[in-house]
Amino acid sequence: MEYLKRTYRTLFRQDDLVHFQVVVRQTDLDIGVRRERFSPELANWVEKLLRELREPFEVYTKKHPAFLHSLVPCAPLSGAPPIAVDMAQAARLAGVGPMAAVAGAFAQYIGRALARRSKDFIVENGGDIYLRSTRRRKIGIFAGASPLSNRIALEIKPEDTPIGICTSSGTVGPSLSKGCADAAVILSPSAILADAVATAAGNMVQDSGDVQTAAEFATAIEGVTGAVIIKDDRLAACGKLKLVPLVSNSQ
Repeated sequence: MEYLKRTYRTLFRQDDLVHFQVVVRQTDLDIGVRRERFSPELANWVEKLLRELREPFEVYTKKHPAFLHSLVPCAPLSGAPPIAVDMAQAARLAGVGPMAAVAGAFAQYIGRALARRSKDFIVENGGDIYLRSTRRRKIGIFAGASPLSNRIALEIKPEDTPIGICTSSGTVGPSLSKGCADAAVILSPSAILADAVATAAGNMVQDSGDVQTAAEFATAIEGVTGAVIIKDDRLAACGKLKLVPLVSNSQ
């Protein structure tokens, strides 16, 4: 399967950044930082931070299995770790289960920590991205078998970062979706919210006629700044975003 090889990662890697991977159990991060900021020490620091985030989260989900399995909003228990509280809040706004926001949450938490060490960074976790940049970036959109896949990109301006760019698909990847969207891409200053809303919007798409409704639904949620929904050869885009041809991430 395409997603298992993670070949989509070529769509957002930036030539001016050094990219490295950090994997801790189910969390598989691809991280890009300024060349002068990269070091083995930095990679080790990120891995340590990720383990420190995952440990209390895993303990919490064992105590609260409903949080782990619910497909509808689920309030966190008293004493829940901050990342779980943030996920629950985003899920409530989107109308989905809290685990719909898990990839975006870990990307954002690691990204905010990296912000202290690099002015430019990108953190990708299973297709969900949190980035900050001092230059314009192109983030390509992978939409499975759609003829629009690998053809277009989001142009991200420095003043619009930090930003979360999260994608859900009913035709690509292992994530649970009730819909058939090839790609539901959501933009928000919060990658946690973007991840949850991407799932909700993707759930709405059963055929190509649903893309506009899903995009309008997503951008009506407070905190969402843009949405791109793709099914087959149909695309709907709403909100504050710019689509450009995908040529090269380094341009």
